[in-house]
Formats: sequence, structure tokens, C-alpha cells
Amino acid sequence: MSIRITNSFSRQMETLETIEPHVVRLYVCGVTVYDAAHIGHAMSALVFDVVRRYLEHRGYQVRHVVNFTDVDDKIIRRSLEEGVSAYEIADRYARDYLIGMKRLNVLPATLYPRVSSEMPAIIAMIQTLVAKDQAYAAENGDVYFRSRRFHGYGRLSGRSFEDAESQEPESGFKEDPADFALWKAAKPGEPAWDSPWGQGRPGWHIECSAMAGRHLGEQIDIHGGGMDLLFPHHENEIAQSEAASGCHPFSRIWMHNGMLRVNGEKMSKSLGNFITLDDFLARFDPDVLRLLVLSSHYRKPVNYTDDAILAAQKGLERLWGALKPARPGASGHQADIDRLVEAASQTCMDLDRAMDDDFGTPGALSALFGLVTEINRARDAGVDAESLGQAQATLASLGGILGLDLPRGAAHMSRGAGGDHAVDGLMALVLELRARAREARDWAASDTIRDRLAELGLSVVDTPDGATWRHGN
Repeated sequence: MSIRITNSFSRQMETLETIEPHVVRLYVCGVTVYDAAHIGHAMSALVFDVVRRYLEHRGYQVRHVVNFTDVDDKIIRRSLEEGVSAYEIADRYARDYLIGMKRLNVLPATLYPRVSSEMPAIIAMIQTLVAKDQAYAAENGDVYFRSRRFHGYGRLSGRSFEDAESQEPESGFKEDPADFALWKAAKPGEPAWDSPWGQGRPGWHIECSAMAGRHLGEQIDIHGGGMDLLFPHHENEIAQSEAASGCHPFSRIWMHNGMLRVNGEKMSKSLGNFITLDDFLARFDPDVLRLLVLSSHYRKPVNYTDDAILAAQKGLERLWGALKPARPGASGHQADIDRLVEAASQTCMDLDRAMDDDFGTPGALSALFGLVTEINRARDAGVDAESLGQAQATLASLGGILGLDLPRGAAHMSRGAGGDHAVDGLMALVLELRARAREARDWAASDTIRDRLAELGLSVVDTPDGATWRHGN
């Protein structure tokens, strides 16, 4: 079967047909690194991690690019508040993000380009747009994209030029209120780079077009991101990318994941429902969040509630429990063994069928839980260890396609809880030294302690009451 995906651009299911045979060029908009990663960031990362894993399972080579926006107003404000450079702020939170992704078992992208390292490509693209008269330099050193001159603007989002006018503040230098900034003239105290239009920094939208073009080519197979990026960011990406290259479409398929809500509301610090990734992982196994996200179709919102987390936790424990060994001395009847073998084979087909249909993870999970039922029934029936082990290996392998590390969880469950006072005391000392480094604003030493512990499989979690630690990344 072929893989069919809902294309946000056409609003229809389309068969995946790649530019290069057996190669998928996948670009996913990353995070602006000015603060700690939260579970909303994690949701998008988990969705596209599963997309990538399944594509690779189906034999595709995936060139996966995820950007870091490390030049931004929020980063500049944070740097001024802390009295450190914008680079230091961005680098700290970019490294935090990558550690968080590792703890979630998200596969590393092929490349993580940063805006600050991509200026030549960004400036070159803007120059191309100016040369084509699709963009213009204003008197103050800004450069703007002529939105109305790009035919088909708004096709992705269905939004109008009037909507575009409200997305950026009026500068007094635009030809048209619907135009958007490609380059912003430097302001005192802000990071700036030399350009043909004077010192400045790029606008938000141009960075992704330039990075996708440089690292994946003028046309890509799949462009992903959250629904909140559909307009104006992705709309503007299409306009400037296609205007610069002359290639249509810029991306063959656009995929947008739904947004994460907390108790039915948008997650926000002002509402007091903001959950950082570290906060979540201090309380729950990483696969609890993965199971919560995969239980809904990627295009739908996920509602984070205590009941939903409890259900995900119980579901995960059920998956882990299916990997318990056979009863000692069990031999079982051939009919029970044949039924288990057939169930494992059917589960493989059912998972592929669900995932081929627009990455239908709820159906894929349903197939896994069906196999869990058969494994538990077979164990109770006394099926031998070898036959049971083969079905369990299938379950673990299929779980791995979804990024679930079931053997790790099962091993943790079998070990049970246990403490070591010497280790606890040593970790208390290490955390005290890290706290002293943070008080002295020695961020490099603080981050080194945390990173080295992460390499050892120990996670440091910062809370309002101080730092704690836990096993597992």
C-alpha cells in the first residue's frame, strides 16, 4: 500500500510521491530558544518523530531538518533581563531542548540549523527577491516582500490581504500594509549583521525558506509544523520561496499538527497552566506523554488533563506488562501457539494499514493493544517461553516504530522501586555544587554538570523548590 497524507494546502488526502525515489525531504519548524521547552513543543516533536520513524520503517531515507530560531525579539529581551548575550541565552535553551528531546526518545534530526549561522543564505535569498522586484528596500534599511504581487497569496490558509495587514505593525516605510519584513534595520543594543541594506537582522519568515532551500533544495516533500504556524508564517514561506526559486510547489505536502490544550484551555503562563517538559518528566515516564499524543490523530488537538494522563499511564503499564516472561516450565497447546503467531502477523499488517492512512496512530495503538490481549491470554494458557518471546519481540518492535521504548519500561517495572542512600547523598552534593554555580551565574559549569549527568542516564529537574534528580533520560 502507498502512504496517504492529508495535505493542508489542498485540504485533501494525497499519495506520497517523493521528488527523489525512496528519499523524503522533511522540514519541520523548530522552536524559538528563549525559554524552557514545554509540553506543547514536545507534542509537535513527537508527532513528526513518529512520521519520520514510520517513513523509515517503510524504507524511505528521511532528510530531516529542524531549525532553531536564535535571533528574535524575545531572546533579546531575555538577554537584557539577565545581563548576558543573546547568543548565550539561545545556546542555553537550544541545548536544553535537545536534552529534552533525547529524554523523550525523539530521533535527532539530520540537521539543526540556527538562524545566526545562516545569514549568507538568508541575505542571498532576499537579494534574489529584490532583483526580481518581488521585494524592495525601504528608506530606513528595512526590506519588505510585496505580498500582493505574489499570485495565489492566501491559498494555504484561506486568509485575505486584510488579515496579512494585521500581522505586522505598520512601520511607516511599507508600500502596502500587507507587505511583510524580510530584513529589519538594526536598533541600538540588538544583534546585527552586515547586509547590502545596512546592518540589521532577518524577519521571522525568511529564515525557514532560506534554510529549507539551502539544506533540502528548492522543493521539498513534506513541510511540517503546528497549526498556529499556518498563517502567516507558512503562508509567507510559500510566497517568498516560490517567488525566489520559480519552482512550484515549494512543498509537495503540508502537514500541521493540532495544538495541545490543558484542561480545555490554551496553555499559558498567565493562566497558570504552563507545563515545562522538565516539570512533566519529573513526575512521569517519557512514554506517558508520547502515548497521550499518539492516542489522538496528529491533526486534532490534544487535551492534557489528569484523567488523560492517568489513562496514558495505565495504558503504558499494560504494554509493559505484556513483556512479562512465560510461566516456568510452560509448554502450551499448539492451537494457542498458532493463534499467537497469527495475532502477531495480523498486528503488523494492521499497524501498517493504520499508519498508511494519514499516520493514524490511534488505529496503530489499537492494533498494539490487541496484540497485548493475545500475549496475556497466551501466557495464561501456558504458551512456552520461545513462542511467547517471539510475539513479545514483535510487540516491542512495532512499539519502536511509534517511538515507544517498551523493553526499557518493562525492565523498570520488573526491578521495582529501590533506593541507595550513598547515591542519594552523592547526588545531593552534586546538586548543591550546581546550585552554587547558578548562584554565581556560572552557567557553563551548571550546564556541564547537568549534561554530564544526562550522559550517565540521570536527569536534573529544576523546580521552584530547588533541583531534584531522577533515573532515566
